[in-house]
Amino acid sequence: MTTTTFDAIARRSLALEARLEFLRLLRTPSFAIPALMFPVLFYLLFGVLLAKPGSSLRAAQYLMATYSVFGVMAPGLFGFGVSVATERDKGLLALRRALPMPPLNFVGGKLAMAMLFAAIIVSMLCITGAIFGGVRLEAVQWMSLLVLMVFGALPFCALGLLVGSFVNGQAAPAVVNLIYLPMALLSGLWFPLNLLPLVIQKLAVLWPAWHLAQLGLMATGQGGEGAASAHLLYLGIFTLAVGRWAARRLQREP
Repeated sequence: MTTTTFDAIARRSLALEARLEFLRLLRTPSFAIPALMFPVLFYLLFGVLLAKPGSSLRAAQYLMATYSVFGVMAPGLFGFGVSVATERDKGLLALRRALPMPPLNFVGGKLAMAMLFAAIIVSMLCITGAIFGGVRLEAVQWMSLLVLMVFGALPFCALGLLVGSFVNGQAAPAVVNLIYLPMALLSGLWFPLNLLPLVIQKLAVLWPAWHLAQLGLMATGQGGEGAASAHLLYLGIFTLAVGRWAARRLQREP
């Protein structure tokens, strides 16, 4: 078999793995419904319906960016954290090692799934913001937000993979929720951080969700804090470090 033929088979195998992983989670109501609907419903409630009349447009635009971060966190954390923990419990990771398939397909398929879910979630939020929130952006701003958030799901995929490498399938949903919801609150995704105590505002720089939110605000022309390069550097280092840690743990699995 030539190298070209092997590469073609590997690409088809990865595409099939990603498709099946996406369909599996799309057909899992306990994952698909909250992941796809909660960000939009929360945005409609807090960004549109409950916004103060004088600041409704500003709130709608601000929360569209931050709820996009809230939305893309779920496919990474739950799609990796709960899924990997469950597959470890069932011995499926050991079975995968025995199968004649590229070893990176396992992670690559889940990454593609998370990024596709992220694209759908952000698209739904953008459509909701434009129709119900009156948000008006340039075409390049809409596209920048979408691309940024799709790739912004990667740090949370790494974090979810790490959680899945530590805990079992029964504990994974609770552990992921203990990370997901507090991080969203402490990163200012539900409402601006200046409404929270000063110590929480100072600690926000520790959370990857805060850095991605600042990039989202910049992409939609709302400024954001700090430099874009610093946020990108943090997210890149976080993804590589946490992903490598998770990979080393999974490699030691029996």
